[in-house]
Amino acid sequence: MSNTWLPWAIFIVIVIALLIFDLGILHKENREIGIKESLYTSLSYIIIGLIFGAWISIDQGAQKGAEYFTGFAIEKSLAIDNIFLISLIFTYFAIPKKYQYRILFWGIVGVIVLRAIMIGLGAALIAKFAWILYFFAVFLIYTGIKMFFIIDNLPDIKSNPLLRFIRKHFNVTKEINGPDFFVKVNDTNTNVSKWYLTPLFLALILIECLDLVFAVDSVPAIFAITTDTYIVYTSNIFAILGLRALYFALDALIVRFKYLKFALAILLVFIGSKIFIAEMLDMAKFPPMIALAITFSILLLGVLYSMYKTSKQKK
Repeated sequence: MSNTWLPWAIFIVIVIALLIFDLGILHKENREIGIKESLYTSLSYIIIGLIFGAWISIDQGAQKGAEYFTGFAIEKSLAIDNIFLISLIFTYFAIPKKYQYRILFWGIVGVIVLRAIMIGLGAALIAKFAWILYFFAVFLIYTGIKMFFIIDNLPDIKSNPLLRFIRKHFNVTKEINGPDFFVKVNDTNTNVSKWYLTPLFLALILIECLDLVFAVDSVPAIFAITTDTYIVYTSNIFAILGLRALYFALDALIVRFKYLKFALAILLVFIGSKIFIAEMLDMAKFPPMIALAITFSILLLGVLYSMYKTSKQKK
């Protein structure tokens, strides 16, 4: 059924309805999001994503369902690593909490478009050059090993090349102008009004660029699980939809997941190795149900280990 228009129509309608309900009703007014609301909203998105995965399992079979759930879990886990960087961006621009959800929401809209382009390009490359899957696999193994040993360094947002380019070639206000991304300012010398970018828009641009960098890891990881573009895209988007809502809870708790990156590193190595393991064992494909079980086991152990280590440090 994934080759017909109906599943895509169902997915698109669900996503549009969620976005309209989210910004048009739940968060119509600019306000600060509390931890409890953040958790409830994120949990609702997770439940919807899981229900969608259950529907795929019923409609397209257990194998497709397992591929969806594996992709969903990997995308969700990898995306958590971005929370700290998003927090740094908001802190640098001094974005008030009541405007942060607005930026994150429109960031999601941008992600939906950008991921569609990247996944479409990835699928086209795989269809034309089957060997590219091996390249993705090696890249994931390399990224996982690098992630495991690399020391975390705080990025210098002020020196970001894109930010410096925008500030050099566009009019940018220094102060926050309410929830607006653009404002019209009257030049007192020429008495001519000009459009200016606001810090909210700059924060949005940097967050979108952050997702592009993040997608370089996550998109190959999903393609290493399945080449079905419907499974790849839907698992990606449903995993990301609730992440922005979860930000407001994880921003305060992210220190407790300090060691989760080691589990993510091991997971990337495993996902990248699957294609080679399958060939060595003379299998057409690594069993999706086993891959799903291993994925959840690695993530669970990573979360438990991280919480154990940070609780000892706190004491």
